[in-house]
Amino acid sequence: MSQISSSSHSAATSGALFMLVASLAFAGTNTLQSVLPTPIEYGGFGMSSTGMAFWQYLIASILALPLIRRIGLSKLKTRHPLAHEIRAFVSALGVHVFVYGFAAGVPIWQMVTLLATGPLFIILGTTLFLGERASSARIVAALVGFAGAIIVSGVGVEGLSWQTAVPIIAAALWATTDILTKYLAREETPETLTISLLVLMTPNHLAILLAVTALSGVLPAGVATGFPFSLPEGNALWLLLLLGALTAAAQYLLAFAYKVADAAYLQPFGDLKVPLSGLVGWIALGQVPSAWFWPGAALIVGASIFIYWVENRRAPASLQAA
Repeated sequence: MSQISSSSHSAATSGALFMLVASLAFAGTNTLQSVLPTPIEYGGFGMSSTGMAFWQYLIASILALPLIRRIGLSKLKTRHPLAHEIRAFVSALGVHVFVYGFAAGVPIWQMVTLLATGPLFIILGTTLFLGERASSARIVAALVGFAGAIIVSGVGVEGLSWQTAVPIIAAALWATTDILTKYLAREETPETLTISLLVLMTPNHLAILLAVTALSGVLPAGVATGFPFSLPEGNALWLLLLLGALTAAAQYLLAFAYKVADAAYLQPFGDLKVPLSGLVGWIALGQVPSAWFWPGAALIVGASIFIYWVENRRAPASLQAA
């Protein structure tokens, strides 16, 4: 009997849909993460970025408590506690690196767009460490999606600086998280993957904040931004609660996507968060995308449609007996 591909018709459809909705949720979190720390005089709420990251994941963990009760603590047991902890620490570190990018003055369009380097790291990691097959179609789709993201950002027009390495580092860290998610998803349920991450993220955020505060004298300016715990008031508090809810939803959807489809196959769909972030910013904040947005978005969507079409054509053959 020949091996059944993880990208069968139903798996490919489910994985793509889960990733698409997760990308929309991530677009929402990106927008809120840019608005909440923006100074009041510039139309934001002036919240500390490090405090925002801490409360974001604490709220997400609290919102996950009903799910923990529903599925039962016994189902959260794992044979890979170290892998779960590394996954949570790397994910939390990625958040703080991403936040530092804003403090370093990297514009949001570059921050979100350069995260599209993540698929290249994921394809490399899943090929080397998980044994997934990086087909030419997957590589082409990832490269085309990345090219579309670059066009959306207008990097060639605006230019780059050394600070733009910050979101690339964040992309590599979050790619590591995704690779570990795929590795753990071979044995464990989406509920275990989601809740373990959300529960472990808060203590890891605390550990990182403590380390950053202790090393404030040797770290670059803007890294050590204090140890804030104060909650905002009014609309900012509601937006912070929404940020936590979207974070929980996005991680849950991501875990489901990786459960049913290969990580390398899913990554072009993850690139959709770039144009989706532009659309959410346009609708919610009135930030009109540049003319470069549309051709770049077309490439990203085209790459997603292409890889979906290729994988679905291959699926029937893989289901046949040898």
